[in-house]
Amino acid sequence: MANNNIGPKRLVVGAHYGLRDWLAQRITAVVMALYTLILLLTFLTANNFTYEGWAGLFAQQWFKLFTFVTFVGLFYHAWVGMRDIWMDYVKPVSIRLTLQVATILWLLGCAVWTAEILWRV
Repeated sequence: MANNNIGPKRLVVGAHYGLRDWLAQRITAVVMALYTLILLLTFLTANNFTYEGWAGLFAQQWFKLFTFVTFVGLFYHAWVGMRDIWMDYVKPVSIRLTLQVATILWLLGCAVWTAEILWRV
């Protein structure tokens, strides 16, 4: 009996990120697109397009939260993409792990910096 590893009895290996990460990429892209549309509409309909007008927009708690959620989505979106690049193209495990940890630390630092900027306004 030959094991040809095809069909329903095939051996599936790997991290099984597929559908979850595909869906996460699409959801975060929709959140970023929605945020961009709201920002664009605000920009086009603003009658007080000055620093004070933008500071007033970002002073509202709901907009700060929406901005932060969008940026967290952006960072997760970037993480999924970068992790896939590291997994696909960097073969030595030690280098891949180092790059993944560096990416995580960078994205976490960006998230903290984003929160600091948003809640400083």
